[in-house]
Amino acid sequence: MTMKMRIVLIGAGRLATNLGAALRQQGQEIVQVYSRTMASATALAQRLEAAATDSLADVVTDADVYIVSVKDSALAQLLPELCKGREEGVFLHTAGSMPLSVFDGYARHYGVLYPMQTFSKERLVDFSRVPLFIEGADQYALDMAETLARMVSGEVRQLSSADRRHLHLAAVFACNFANHCYELSAEILERHGIPFSVMLPLIDETAAKVHTMSPREAQTGPAVRFDENVMQAQMQLLAGQEQARHIYEEMSRSIYLTASGLQEK
Repeated sequence: MTMKMRIVLIGAGRLATNLGAALRQQGQEIVQVYSRTMASATALAQRLEAAATDSLADVVTDADVYIVSVKDSALAQLLPELCKGREEGVFLHTAGSMPLSVFDGYARHYGVLYPMQTFSKERLVDFSRVPLFIEGADQYALDMAETLARMVSGEVRQLSSADRRHLHLAAVFACNFANHCYELSAEILERHGIPFSVMLPLIDETAAKVHTMSPREAQTGPAVRFDENVMQAQMQLLAGQEQARHIYEEMSRSIYLTASGLQEK
């Protein structure tokens, strides 16, 4: 039988939207959504049939869990007021690079519930496929984090704050930097009247290959074989686009060194 919890979402952004929807789908009660702006709080609260507030003082004091999904720079600033008077609740932040210790001195039971995925408000993900990484300051907080995580995800792992920082760094390379390369590709294509959609089969196959091969084994292109003629010709096409040219040159160098076994681990 699924444990029923009263949950407050602190933050109404992309992650909170997806996690809130996944928890509610599992029968959990989202009692309240807090955001700095009432418009944002109300928009998510209406989707989750919850109350909305833009005042920390008005956040309910009797929730079982407070899930904090705000910008890293705002997290430490709101904890003193948020945690005060809510000592019986469990506080979980969802940030990749913030340590568990950010709660020290403010909360009694606290932990981390970090979903490693990219989120959008407009496109809800299948949370059952999202790896969730948990941590707890005490067994009670850890158990609560694990219970919530297993409600929505089929892959739950315990991970320390130190290791989570490296996980987040790896995700930036795999997701954010890769997506920026898509943007650079789209800009080149747009200048020549070619739709970005022609790249989608290539992108899909590249992503599919690393399900069965290591990224190093899957690597192709002129840099991996150090085809200087092709690389020089392509860098000439980037004349006047110094930033893109620099990225091309450094990325090609890194690919070649990695393929040659010369890249520093």
